[in-house]
Amino acid sequence: MKRVTSVSMVIALLFILVACAPKPALPRADGRDLYNYITGTAQYTGWKMWPGKQALYPGTEPHGMLLTTYVTDGAFSAINGKKGSISNGSIIVKENYMPDKTLAAVTVMYKVKGYDPANNDWFWLKYAPDGTINVQGKAQGCIDCHGQARNNDFIWTSPLK
Repeated sequence: MKRVTSVSMVIALLFILVACAPKPALPRADGRDLYNYITGTAQYTGWKMWPGKQALYPGTEPHGMLLTTYVTDGAFSAINGKKGSISNGSIIVKENYMPDKTLAAVTVMYKVKGYDPANNDWFWLKYAPDGTINVQGKAQGCIDCHGQARNNDFIWTSPLK
């Protein structure tokens, strides 16, 4: 009985330590840092998918005919809760596929407080399947297109209100 109690206490202590472990620091507003964070430190493929969307849902240009979108917990909560905007520190990762289901690119929106107030503080990233960064930062093409959804925090996929 004493041994069972000791084992139970050790297991409980391990759960507490894991729960209290600090989360990894968010990356700087930098393409390589963000890429390393989402593909290494945070492994975006383990995140939740966009609420109401499954893998390989129909998309449109310029992103691709099929999309899979992953979001951090903060983004998921804002989207699902219709909070009106995505919270700072949130990341949205969209895998862009060709009709034959070949990954063509990955596009990322990262909300960084104070980064670009005129455009709701979004940092933009696009990279190829091999990790080559094609676009990063205050990407005018991204801003021009997503800016048409300014009243929805630059989000096209679904309403935030």
